[in-house]
Amino acid sequence: MSKAGQNTQEQASGLVLVDKDQGMTSHDVVGRIRRLAGTRKVGHAGTLDPMATGVLVVGVNKATRLLTYIVGHDKTYTATIRLGQNTVTDDAEGEIISERIAAAVSDEDIEREVARLRGDIQQIPSSVSAIKVDGKRSYARVRAGEQVELKARPVTISRFEIHEVRRENGGKILDVDVTVSCSSGTYIRALARDLGEALNVGGHLTALRRTEVGPYKIELTRTLEQLAQEFEILPIEKAAAALFPNRTVSVDEAVELSFGRTIPASHLSMDIAEGQTVAAFAPNGVLVALLEDKGDKARTALVFTAK
Repeated sequence: MSKAGQNTQEQASGLVLVDKDQGMTSHDVVGRIRRLAGTRKVGHAGTLDPMATGVLVVGVNKATRLLTYIVGHDKTYTATIRLGQNTVTDDAEGEIISERIAAAVSDEDIEREVARLRGDIQQIPSSVSAIKVDGKRSYARVRAGEQVELKARPVTISRFEIHEVRRENGGKILDVDVTVSCSSGTYIRALARDLGEALNVGGHLTALRRTEVGPYKIELTRTLEQLAQEFEILPIEKAAAALFPNRTVSVDEAVELSFGRTIPASHLSMDIAEGQTVAAFAPNGVLVALLEDKGDKARTALVFTAK
């Protein structure tokens, strides 16, 4: 991490890894980072609900161009699912709309239904989500009193692990602590809802903390309070190096790439998957471009240095 103030605004391009506080929107966090970084060119990679805490990846200046690539990475969360109650929002911020006694649900029952939610599944997002329906956010339609039914979409749950089951209110309510690793686009509150419905008792999310976004883990984050005291930014070179396979190009190749020209394909000298994006670095370590192979040529997807 580098300290802001040691560089000019143009030089201070990178990622700020924020541990978001509960009650703040992702937009609130972006606004705070704009003031701390002294630039308007700030964006985030994947919204966290106000109730949620944890990793929010924020891009500053040139690094905002990396955010599209970060959004699609897998994410990991710790969460608490409450069985025995449904809410209108599928989380603790919404009004309870039904209650069913969950005392008869066993730990084995929970594990059985959790197992069915692992792997490649079709998930219907929560109706109170930011998905657009005919140009209008789904949550806005719900708040306006409309009935919204969203279409199921494919997601992958690579990990859904139960840590503890706690029986509350005389056993009528069960609180289940879990860790979930999933593909982009997964709604953890929808998992809570679906687990509750599979057990015929209803369910919603009472706590959510994002601990990983791709290669960026909670241990690297800082709260906004900490960032206000000492603003730290992950330089764009380190950010890109963690996201993509790395290729060091020659000085001549770096010049060619800076003009958007092609160079020999990356797969000719690297063991990479077909179609994989590669970060190209000059011999001095400066990030030159992101490359994508097309036949025997590597073409620039994004250019970060200009001649």
